[in-house]
Amino acid sequence: MSVLDIKNLSIRAWGVTLINQLDLQLESGELLAIIGPNGAGKTSLINTIVNAGHRNQKTSGELMVCGHNFSEWSPNERAKQLALLPQLSTLNFPFTVEEVAQLGRIPHQTGKYVDDDIIEEALAALDISHLKQRLYTQLSGGEKQRVQLARVMIQIWRTEDTSSRGMCNENNNRLLLLDEPTSSLDLGHQQQLMKIIRRFADQGVGIVMVAHDVNLVANHADTLLALCCGEVLAQGSPEKVITSELMKKLYQVDVDIISHPVSQKPLVV
Repeated sequence: MSVLDIKNLSIRAWGVTLINQLDLQLESGELLAIIGPNGAGKTSLINTIVNAGHRNQKTSGELMVCGHNFSEWSPNERAKQLALLPQLSTLNFPFTVEEVAQLGRIPHQTGKYVDDDIIEEALAALDISHLKQRLYTQLSGGEKQRVQLARVMIQIWRTEDTSSRGMCNENNNRLLLLDEPTSSLDLGHQQQLMKIIRRFADQGVGIVMVAHDVNLVANHADTLLALCCGEVLAQGSPEKVITSELMKKLYQVDVDIISHPVSQKPLVV
């Protein structure tokens, strides 16, 4: 069973077509990166998957998560199955980093000891254990971004904590949506974050991420989806999608494509 199955999805808002007849299937353990210029419809697609679109937004087509429509689930059940890192996470209350991380365990009733262990593991994975007692409001933009990523990963950290209905437990299906997760991060932490995301996918989590750094995601993603003005221009492996012709169509720039000297993945220069 696919963790995400989209058929003939169209999205309209404010009289504009944001996504036009999109077909997409995501398997457990697959990392999909959505690329494209500003205004391509990337965030609109993410918001529609979590049913968080604008109230005036109209959609048609079929969108299923783990073979079920989200309308069948309570908000708490949904939160056990799917986590979202939005493009902008606003938090102005002086929580500590540990308290922000604890927010990810709200949907669960796993107890303090289990939750504390999960939080410790996630903070260590994101290299922010040393920030545990720092106030979130005093952190840099990059530190805040890593704390927020830890929070959403903590929300779906274990497959045994998924929906109490048992809809997807047997398939280890969890879905993580990331909208520009590498924004505000320096080069080292971008690489670290992508390795963590890749490792999370390898544990069976289906991941959809929006990204502007084509080279970064080409080295880690299984599949790329190229969007422009709501239309799918290409979908497939990085080797299939990343061509000089497509980059020209997407970004209106002339580039050369070479092979990465280590991974042999396509590299845009």
